[in-house]
Amino acid sequence: MDQIIQWAHGVNDAVNGFVWGPFMICLLTGVGIYLTVRLGFLQVFRFRYIFKNTIGKSFAKSAGAGNITSSQAGMASICAVLGNGNIAGVATAIAIGGPGAMFWMWVAAFFGMATKFAEITLGVYFREKRPDGTYAGGAMYYIEKGLHQKWLAVLFSIMVIAAYFIMGAVVNTNTICLAVETNLGVRPVVTGALMAVLTGIVILGGLKRIGEVCEYLTPIMADIYIAAGIAIVLFNVKEVPGAFAEMVRCAFTPVSAAGGFAGAGVMKIVSIGMSRGLFTNEAGMGSSPMIHSSAQVTHPVQQGMWGAVEVFLDTIVVATITGLAIVISGLWTSGITGAELTMRAFDLTLPGNIGSTIVMFSAFLFGYSCLVTSHCYCERAADYLFGAKSVIPVRILWLLFIVAGAGSGLDFIWSLADTANGVMAVPNLIALILLSPVVIRLTREYFGGVDKNRRAEKGGRRKRK
Repeated sequence: MDQIIQWAHGVNDAVNGFVWGPFMICLLTGVGIYLTVRLGFLQVFRFRYIFKNTIGKSFAKSAGAGNITSSQAGMASICAVLGNGNIAGVATAIAIGGPGAMFWMWVAAFFGMATKFAEITLGVYFREKRPDGTYAGGAMYYIEKGLHQKWLAVLFSIMVIAAYFIMGAVVNTNTICLAVETNLGVRPVVTGALMAVLTGIVILGGLKRIGEVCEYLTPIMADIYIAAGIAIVLFNVKEVPGAFAEMVRCAFTPVSAAGGFAGAGVMKIVSIGMSRGLFTNEAGMGSSPMIHSSAQVTHPVQQGMWGAVEVFLDTIVVATITGLAIVISGLWTSGITGAELTMRAFDLTLPGNIGSTIVMFSAFLFGYSCLVTSHCYCERAADYLFGAKSVIPVRILWLLFIVAGAGSGLDFIWSLADTANGVMAVPNLIALILLSPVVIRLTREYFGGVDKNRRAEKGGRRKRK
């Protein structure tokens, strides 16, 4: 059995080394840079408008065709990305690659804001209406309809199912169980069974119930973690500048072995930062459009704007809080990894040993929110491949994988998740490059109208004066 496990590790490491080698890093960043430039640095110059018309209009009613409101789709998708990649994933990245991994996560996130904007915009543009009135969309639809490559759409759908059963069900359950066991001593199998029951209550109600739950759950869990991050900054204000400087410095220089840290070369730092950045915000994976394609909007760009916000909140805000606590604490050289590292770091950077409790509670909320939303990706992919008859079996399998995740080994599961993510992203990134003219045309069309209305309003105010 041990030999089989070692063989599986070896095969996955070999595939992972290729998937997250120079080719993938160049493809991921190259697509992001290309879209950023062609869209006029939209994530910078349009960010105020984007934030105002997404988060700023939470709970607002939507106009246009769709099954759930624009806000519900946005919040559900944020729930899916605000999983435990922000707690355990960031911790493992820094434990393996050092503080510099955080810098490369930021780089991936900055360009990923344009990437995710593009894929959601395409998802809504190429979505299709079913006979029962529901809408279906995602990267497989714009790969098939836009590129006319059915085989590539099928390959993408297969990889979605493989990736999300691993990183959606298993990884999140594993992190929750470890956090609860560390804090409360509850056996992982008990926590896993409880998570399966709680998840089943929501997902068996379909996308509408998921959207309604996430619309309220997302602000609560994000606000708790952000408040903890603000507290960390305030209680450690003198160490904050040095921690950020260390993240930048280590991003470009090899980090020597120290304590339980094995050391890392620059290429390894870049690779782990980029791969974990993709894991946390999912920009370039083509997954989020599957939820967003059901949104009630009158123009694809209206929903595409949620993509930029998702990446910003996930990596630039939430993941940075985790990274900052770990670097300030100095525990990244201790040999500890995963949720335990984040919990201990929060304990050291917050008073009264309340940090681990906050992380445990956040891990539960982040993981649970991801469990109730990520299954939609497997469900949509299976529906594309096998039809509506596959929906119920996928939901049952999802709950079984949650239970299985309670007893999984952490290191191998994270490595397997990285591999699945990378393989899944390739066909989507190719599609984004080839379909970029469609995104650019839709963006100019939408913001051209916005700018025209602004000029008209300014002219009207001048006349009144």
